[in-house]
Amino acid sequence: MTAPVNIGQADEGRLLQRLLGHGLARPDADALICEGQVLSWGALRSRVLKLAAAIRARIGDGGERVALVGDTGCEIAIAYLAAIAAGHCAVPLQTSLTDEALAGMIRDADPALVLAGKAWRVTAEAVVPGKVASLVDPDGFAEQAEPLGEAVVASPDTPFNIIYSSGTTGRPKGIVHSHAMRYRQANRPLFGFGPQSTMLLATPLYSNTTLMPMISTLVHGGRVVLMKKFDAEGYLDLAERYGATHTMLVPVQYRRILDAESFARRDLSRFEAKQSTGAPLSAEDKRRIAQMWPGKMLEIYGLTEGGCSCLLDVTAHADKLHTVGRPQPGNVIRVIDEEGNDVPVGQRGEIIGRSPMMMSGYFRNPEATEAFIWRDRDGTVYHRTGDIGVFDEDGFLTLVDRKKDMIISGGFNIYASDLEGVLSSHPDLAEAAVIAIPSDRWGETPLGLVVARPGARVEAAALLEWANARLGRMQRLTAVEVRDSLPRSAVGKVLKQELKRPYWEKKT
Repeated sequence: MTAPVNIGQADEGRLLQRLLGHGLARPDADALICEGQVLSWGALRSRVLKLAAAIRARIGDGGERVALVGDTGCEIAIAYLAAIAAGHCAVPLQTSLTDEALAGMIRDADPALVLAGKAWRVTAEAVVPGKVASLVDPDGFAEQAEPLGEAVVASPDTPFNIIYSSGTTGRPKGIVHSHAMRYRQANRPLFGFGPQSTMLLATPLYSNTTLMPMISTLVHGGRVVLMKKFDAEGYLDLAERYGATHTMLVPVQYRRILDAESFARRDLSRFEAKQSTGAPLSAEDKRRIAQMWPGKMLEIYGLTEGGCSCLLDVTAHADKLHTVGRPQPGNVIRVIDEEGNDVPVGQRGEIIGRSPMMMSGYFRNPEATEAFIWRDRDGTVYHRTGDIGVFDEDGFLTLVDRKKDMIISGGFNIYASDLEGVLSSHPDLAEAAVIAIPSDRWGETPLGLVVARPGARVEAAALLEWANARLGRMQRLTAVEVRDSLPRSAVGKVLKQELKRPYWEKKT
């Protein structure tokens, strides 16, 4: 619970200039690697500035939005950097969506140009006809351009990129990051990046889970290895081949890597730090990583919107593995009740936060922006996390549940995470999720959805009896369903709204 730090603004519009400066200082060093393609810093600088010039020739220099749709790889990374170097705002879009959802995001972003992979060009053309070019080979227009001599210097409050939070239900929300926000993120000294660093990333480029560590590593002159599609053995191959020193993964990826048949035989000795984000990492997984995988293990709790970030150094705090750590420097994090009062240490409440790294707002969506903001009595702006948490006496934060996942049954608050913890302790279960379903008697009631471990046989009725024997009277599950899998986002989050939808649609 520290006060915000003051960061000078002189260079906050020069992030791309600083990043591409490594192409002059160390032109032959590796910068970007994907699918066996290796780009030196000199080549990366040249290709980014050439495409940036072509983008400016195509749509001018008015700070437009350039949407990007394609598989993770060197091409989309170059296009992302080029759009920003050209003085525009990069908008990487999710490729895992339905055509309808993707079209909705393109429509919402209202881009002046879309650079799209072959599989998505028809969808993009239908929304913004005449504004689409090939991501892999921008229809020759890049070949005609004389490269820019340098990346455009931006005002610190100019939009750097827009990251869409979802498109599966309702209107998608575009999170606007300014140049100042990205510059401040990239310059944090927490992770020890330098020219000697090799960052291995295995999540999609449209996710902040990928973009933030990629930008930070490149700004400090390190090299980035991008994995087009994650699989545990392939990840371990790349880690060994390139001597990875850093990584950012989501919890489901850590579990799959730890369970990989070859994990114990792999040479991972060059790792300095590993980060986990996107969803809570279980205490047992944290313990396994710390014991079995060289280098620091850091769990990051935060929002793509910014304003609230905690860090747990697993190696240094083995007795705090149930927490997400303490607020990072510059973050003011509070736990409040329904009336906006700070709750005492040890009591639950909604987590809010503020820092020097906060989004500018949701793109063209002032209603959603205002709903996301919480103001103190003196008008100070905080971000609502939507999470329920509790601080301990040492200042470590424990996540209890998502506020929207809390089940109100017969007037009692039931935290889904409490029930999931009980189910997950069953030796035959690989995954568990608890959702609210309609109940004529109670309003809503908890339902358990589980996935069995490979080779295990799970009977729903027996599991229900086992779980309810371990739960309080007001927590008991109404039923358990065994599933083959649980739907997840591209960064590993269980899609609870997708799980809930069929039950609530039946009621209406």
